[in-house]
Amino acid sequence: MLEILQVQNGGVVADLWNAFPTDVPTSWSENHVPFDGMMGIGRCNGQLSLLDTAYLVEEWGLPSPVVLLSGDGHCWIALDYRACGVRAEPSVTWFDVDTDTELPLAADFQTFVERLTAAASFELGDADGSRSAS
Repeated sequence: MLEILQVQNGGVVADLWNAFPTDVPTSWSENHVPFDGMMGIGRCNGQLSLLDTAYLVEEWGLPSPVVLLSGDGHCWIALDYRACGVRAEPSVTWFDVDTDTELPLAADFQTFVERLTAAASFELGDADGSRSAS
């Protein structure tokens, strides 16, 4: 993750890698979750930062310890340190605050990045990134 942040310190994710496939439906889609932006480190144009995680975890009632990578308040993608502790490699988890659900996405960040794909590659009804009516 640090290598990615050295190239670009957060911001919009390219269209080729702005979604993560799922085997189960979520409130977002039947077959993927969005990853259209990633938080960087430090303040930039008033955007949220990885450093805002503690505040956001408390504000949205998320479990801890996690480091939020992306989200809009209702749904988040995070590095999840609950099972491994803060000194080991975290998994990547999707948290849906509205439905009080979570979905493990990948065993580690590298696996998460390697499985990212274009949202447009999914069914037309989900490709526009709109949340389903569920």
